[in-house]
Amino acid sequence: MITSDTLLKIIENMGNTIKENKDYLTELDSKIGDSDHGINMDKGFSAVLEKLPSLKGEDCGTILKTVAMVLISKVGGASGPLYGTAFLKAATAVQDKMEINEEDVISIFDEAIKGVKMRGKAEKGDKTMLDALIPAYEAFKESIEKGQDMVKASYNAQKAAHEGVEYTKEIVARKGRASYLGERSIGHQDPGATSSYLLLKTIWETLDEI
Repeated sequence: MITSDTLLKIIENMGNTIKENKDYLTELDSKIGDSDHGINMDKGFSAVLEKLPSLKGEDCGTILKTVAMVLISKVGGASGPLYGTAFLKAATAVQDKMEINEEDVISIFDEAIKGVKMRGKAEKGDKTMLDALIPAYEAFKESIEKGQDMVKASYNAQKAAHEGVEYTKEIVARKGRASYLGERSIGHQDPGATSSYLLLKTIWETLDEI
């Protein structure tokens, strides 16, 4: 079970993870994008970190919705609308809930992915964040259906996301700035898939510590 306090800790750790990997994400983006993914993500999550103290005691839906609105307003490029929509749709799955169970996490994953697909007009295999998110969702859901706990399911999810990031090196980009490169985008991992993996890894690490 993830309490609202645990959710705040997860988001705090997400912000720190993005800050630590800002240069790495920007370097990845310099190869196939606008060279600003890490910078933009750090700007957004830094603003989220400033907001977290005011969210103490709020329900999980309100917390996720607030994160969404901050990211949409502060993050430039495609990342803001995509991550913002993901968090906004996730919020609808846990509206008014002070605790999140395994089934809620499955719903959060599902809604977030639907939001990203809708906003980005992308599918798995287009070399986007979906290549990390969809395998992670499938792995998490399968783990829960097998009776594994939240920590183990989260571990399997981030592992699948990492494999998805590796997969993006092998495929042609079909969306965003990277799509302009065509075949030349092969060999480069997608920055959005990478940041998604880092966030999912942070969820597992935070739950594993509790």
